[in-house]
Amino acid sequence: MTPTDQIVGAISQEYSNFHLDQKQQQTKTWADSVRIFKEFYKSSRQHFDLANWGILYEYNIPRRAKRIDAVLLSKNLIFVIEIKNRQSRYNSQDIAQLEDYCLDLRDFHYQSRNRTIIPILLCTEATEVRNELSPSTEQVYKTLFANKDSLADVVQAVFGYFGETDDSEISLLEWNNSQYLPTPTIIEAAEALYAGKNVAEISRYQAGAENLTRTTAAILNAIKQAQKKKLKTICFITGVPGAGKTLAGLNIVHNREFQSEEKELGVFLSGNSPLVKVLSEALSRDFGKREKQSLKEARRKVKTFIQNVHEFIDEYYFDKTRVPIDRVLIYDEAQRAWTKEHKAKKSNGSITESEPEILLSIMSRFTDWAVIIALVGGGQEINTGEAGLRGWGNALETVFSDWNVFISPELKDGDHSTGNLTLFESAPSSLSVFEDESLHLRVSIRSYKAQELSRWVSLVLDGKSVEAKRVLTENMRHYPIVITRNLDVAKAWLSGKARGTRRIGVVASSGGRRLKAIGYDPYYGLRGDSSQDELGAWYLNLPTDVRSSNFLEVIATEYAVQGLELDWAGVFWDADLRRVGDRWDFKQFKGTKWQSVSDSQRRQFILNKYRVLLTRAREGFIIYVPMGSLDDETRKVEFYEQTYEYLKACGVGEIDVCGHRLADG
Repeated sequence: MTPTDQIVGAISQEYSNFHLDQKQQQTKTWADSVRIFKEFYKSSRQHFDLANWGILYEYNIPRRAKRIDAVLLSKNLIFVIEIKNRQSRYNSQDIAQLEDYCLDLRDFHYQSRNRTIIPILLCTEATEVRNELSPSTEQVYKTLFANKDSLADVVQAVFGYFGETDDSEISLLEWNNSQYLPTPTIIEAAEALYAGKNVAEISRYQAGAENLTRTTAAILNAIKQAQKKKLKTICFITGVPGAGKTLAGLNIVHNREFQSEEKELGVFLSGNSPLVKVLSEALSRDFGKREKQSLKEARRKVKTFIQNVHEFIDEYYFDKTRVPIDRVLIYDEAQRAWTKEHKAKKSNGSITESEPEILLSIMSRFTDWAVIIALVGGGQEINTGEAGLRGWGNALETVFSDWNVFISPELKDGDHSTGNLTLFESAPSSLSVFEDESLHLRVSIRSYKAQELSRWVSLVLDGKSVEAKRVLTENMRHYPIVITRNLDVAKAWLSGKARGTRRIGVVASSGGRRLKAIGYDPYYGLRGDSSQDELGAWYLNLPTDVRSSNFLEVIATEYAVQGLELDWAGVFWDADLRRVGDRWDFKQFKGTKWQSVSDSQRRQFILNKYRVLLTRAREGFIIYVPMGSLDDETRKVEFYEQTYEYLKACGVGEIDVCGHRLADG
């Protein structure tokens, strides 16, 4: 048997970047861990054939930027072991950390797919506890507990529970060398980029990474050509929801290939106030923790990483001689730029141009070159006064025809990823327009299990239930979408998904005002004008915090979630969008009753609200449709019944009180 010192020395060599005192402490922990596994080996070899077993120390988990203390590979089971040396208590934070590791292996580690994963929290000085294994449909079982003396007993009990399985044996070499392809949340991605990493380091999902890399390369080439030939250029990046448009923009603005030695040349702008606030808060917390600075100081330092577009406009609009510092402007959710009428209303008449015109005008002040990169989401305009794609097209055709325009084919012809909208009503004769398929992000990296989700949602909202059911049942088997009429069932289903640090939360249309009757009034929920503290608490705080999304007490509207995401969502569907026969009926609640919405644009906004809500979950969601009331004229049973039946016709399966899917029909 290999001496303990030799094993510890080999591990220590791999992690030579520790500070001296930290390394000394870590070395003691490694030595204690090695001794525990040696005792495990001695105790277990009389019960198991350990010939093909293996132990991996300090296994790297890139998405979490951490390492698993130990992975024990048996013939067909994966034991993930978190060791808390000299610790006498099992706490919830350690369990969450351990389950995160296991869920990441399940979701992103190729050799762990369809394998049984057993998390074990080993607190060396804890008292022995009785572990209970129970049947589970989850690949990751509930956490088991061990101390320094009981690991062999725990593993033996697991084998007694599972018995002999038909699974193929796990190869230690193949498992250790497996592809690990994580898909970061936008918060994780922003933190990594701000910490100095690039998109290649934080997005290992192969198709998504290739797509992002190709798009980034196309944009960098356009920037270099603008620099070289002294051109004004605008590039439109399109993509399905969750494809990484924001990530691509953040990556581009901090790419050193086009930066000056003296200063950065790019700025990332967004009109999405909640996105700016949540990312700013997440970056501040992460930066403050890493750099050991106060939250106030961290907030001040990260303020320039991402900016609100309205503040940028206020800074440069009124002084027409002022030239921006940044030559490359990345504008997220460009389809939501304001019209000139709405801008005039918001500024009390002091601003008389649309936001596309303003930004093009400001960047035209450069005498040589400038680039605007417009990130376009599909069909998610949800505010009155948003100019949409045509606002950009009209500005370019009528005023800024000297700009070169790069678009994806989807933006020329329109498809579900652009909300079936195009940049121009017809091919412009006065503009230089170039098509480049690299400018379309066609692979969803947010919903890594649901690349067809955007298509399914569009079919549902377009009233095409037969095709929607086919897409859901044939192409989305690994992305659960279920429905219930029972509020307690919806909350229990969500709570069951809140393992590790996975985020769950309930969302609803801002027009769903009669959800107030069940305790969820969107008016008092999380909205677009919520503070950075409120938004940060909902998206970032621990599940035990009543303000956290995981607590399921605060509901969020489409304004608070657009551009952001949850792992699992509860979509609460009210009567502002209801099915009547073979069409949608659009309503708004005013005073004490529902009123019909006849304006076509406002109807489209209501559809888009639900498009946003139905595309927020990375892993799956549950739809809750209230039963209605026989005694409340504002919540009649018929307001909800046809919507429920229609969604079932779109392939969404109903679940019972135990969370089991009911048979169709």
